Amino acid sequence: MQTKGRQQLLTVVAIAAAALFVGDKLIITPLQNAWTARSKRIAELHTKIDEGTRLKQRDLALRRRWAEMRSNTLPNDTSAAEQQVWSAFDRWVQNSQVAINAVTPQWKRDSDDYMTYECRVEATGNIRSLTRFLYDIEKDPLAFKLDSLELGAHDKDGQQLSLNLLVSGLALGSQVQ
Repeated sequence: MQTKGRQQLLTVVAIAAAALFVGDKLIITPLQNAWTARSKRIAELHTKIDEGTRLKQRDLALRRRWAEMRSNTLPNDTSAAEQQVWSAFDRWVQNSQVAINAVTPQWKRDSDDYMTYECRVEATGNIRSLTRFLYDIEKDPLAFKLDSLELGAHDKDGQQLSLNLLVSGLALGSQVQ
């Protein structure tokens, strides 16, 4: 009888171990994984809520900034936009005293919502005038961006420099708000 009781005990222990193993694999581990995933999702949602709250608090400032940026874009009328760009170039040249050798403009329609007016510019001057020219381009409220820049010496002493750059202006379509 002692052997039969031992067998029953071993059978019960084996069944309990199997039940614990199956319970761990089928119930506990999936629940832990689901809990961990849910905790991560909740953390992500809290982050998004915080970001949304910050955006909501900055709503007026962001709208003002967007309106300012929109007001400084080039007009949709290409001839008016070109005139505005040439006026800006005249201002920048007079302010910096650089010599413009060539300007090659080109309109690009990248989307229905906007166009860009790209200008390849070749200019010469000393380091002071060229840096002032670049500063004026960057600080002008006009929606103009400096895309690329090459600077080289025009003489053997490096007093006369040549500047090749690509700038682009933005003209928003009427659909963009």
